Amino acid sequence: MYAHLYEWQVLLQNFVKSNVSGNFQSFLPTPYTWKNYATMNQEIWEKHQATPYEEIKEKLATSHLRTIQLLQHFSDEELYTKQYYPWTGTTSLAQYFQSSLASHYEWALKKLRLHKKTI
Repeated sequence: MYAHLYEWQVLLQNFVKSNVSGNFQSFLPTPYTWKNYATMNQEIWEKHQATPYEEIKEKLATSHLRTIQLLQHFSDEELYTKQYYPWTGTTSLAQYFQSSLASHYEWALKKLRLHKKTI
């Protein structure tokens, strides 16, 4: 679960940094789309099966801090105005941050609660 959160935060960081620099990049890396991103999630899971818990926990903590620092770089107008940046499509930059942070953390907590019920 930590690996999933970490990798999605890295996706966000790369997406924002690349586009702010003027190098257009989709949020999801090629060849993934919103129709097949489940495959990417499965590959993330496979990639990190051997990653030690303490290592991925530290990577997530560092990534979280970097993501928050990146978020703080933007004004409220830049974050919350839909289509402020052309590379955010029809939504706002804040929506990308929410998806990779709060919404993903909420998802992780639900998964943990379900797992807790099985033990």
